[in-house]
Amino acid sequence: MEILPRTETIKNPATQFTGDVWLDVIAAPREPGQRMFVGRVRFAPGARTAWHSHALGQTLHVTQGIAWMGTRDGSKIVAHAGETIYCPAGEDHWHGAAPDSFMEHLAMIDHADDPATSTTWLEHVTDEHYLG
Repeated sequence: MEILPRTETIKNPATQFTGDVWLDVIAAPREPGQRMFVGRVRFAPGARTAWHSHALGQTLHVTQGIAWMGTRDGSKIVAHAGETIYCPAGEDHWHGAAPDSFMEHLAMIDHADDPATSTTWLEHVTDEHYLG
């Protein structure tokens, strides 16, 4: 057993996010056969991901603030601290903070056989989709 060193906070790239979003890696594969990745993601008000999907799905657990999440069919979920949302494998979706609230969630995925294919990033979410 060991205490892991704290990782550096990373500002997420504008190619995949709208607004200010920061990531702290909590867990990542350390030994052969491990796939789990957990990140603490913090969103400024109105900040959000681009459309994306995950090869093996994604679980999001809101720890602070109000989260907005949407899918291609126009469905939208509003989640609060303590709530957990599951996004199935291959489902295009986005998530972010409500316009007037910071939001933090834990993002949990299992890496695909090729970790580079675990998340497929797509186009940015328009204001119309975000606010709709």
